[in-house]
Amino acid sequence: MGQTVHARSEAAAPSESPVRQRILASASRMFREQGIRAVSADRILADAGCAKVTFYRHFPTKDDLVVAYLEAELDDARRVVEAAALLPESARMEALARAVGDEMCAPGFRGCPFINAAAEYADPDHPVRAVVTRFREWLTGEIAARLEALGVDDAEDRAAEIMMLRDGAMVAGYLTGDVEGVTAALQRSVGAIVGRSI
Repeated sequence: MGQTVHARSEAAAPSESPVRQRILASASRMFREQGIRAVSADRILADAGCAKVTFYRHFPTKDDLVVAYLEAELDDARRVVEAAALLPESARMEALARAVGDEMCAPGFRGCPFINAAAEYADPDHPVRAVVTRFREWLTGEIAARLEALGVDDAEDRAAEIMMLRDGAMVAGYLTGDVEGVTAALQRSVGAIVGRSI
């Protein structure tokens, strides 16, 4: 459908200051390309061209910045799913499956940002993990709703299976670079679960 699950927009809410937007844009790009722990606050503020006091005025800790980054990724994912909701019911699951492939084509792709963040933040009670959990519960619920609309039995269980396939596809896409092959395999697998070709 021509969009990514986590569209790479740098748009921010009108209430956000240009400096905050610039910091978040720099951090988001660097986190995606290099990982979260590998990128220091000093490197982000140098890239964003702001003073340390300005940086910490907007983000008191680096963890606050990581949470904001993941919240922005979640907002982008919601926009893609909302766009898919405008399609005919029969095309919505295909659109979601294709969106995974589109994301793997994004410059600097190195895997799902939520899976990567979870790997770097082991504490399940950490605020970063709370955003990861919210993303996964939301996306699983969206998939289940679409399966129910298609009349698929045990929609919640099937949605959990599709999420596992999505996770595997994201990892395989990063490790192999075979975006077309991984996307096609994901579509076939989701089709098998749904009981129809997508």
